[in-house]
Amino acid sequence: MSVETPDEQTPLDIAVALTQFREHILYVVADYDEPPHGLAIKADLEAIYHAEVNHGRLYPNLDQLVDNGLLEKGALDRRTNYYELTGHARRVLAAKHDWEATKLHGVQVP
Repeated sequence: MSVETPDEQTPLDIAVALTQFREHILYVVADYDEPPHGLAIKADLEAIYHAEVNHGRLYPNLDQLVDNGLLEKGALDRRTNYYELTGHARRVLAAKHDWEATKLHGVQVP
C-alpha cells in the first residue's frame, strides 16, 4: 500500500491549484491539432475573455506552465515559440474533468 507524502501532489491536487488563467491556457492548447504559437494562444484567450490579454501576463504564465512540466516549449523560428501539452498536463486535465463530472452528475441542463 502506497502512502502519499505531503510533497507528492496528485494530478487533481495540481489541477485545483492552477489559476483559472493557467487552466484556460491548457484548454486552449489542448484544442489545437498542431502545437500553437504564443500569439495564437493569445488570440484564443482574447476571444474567451472579450478583452486584450497582455504579453506581460501571457508569457510569464506560459513559462510557469513549462517550468511546472505541463507544457513543452519549442522554437518555430528565432522569434516564435510553440507550446504543447505534456502527458502530465493531460493527466491533470483528465483528473479535473473526472472530479468535476462526479460533482456535477445531478446537474440538469435546461
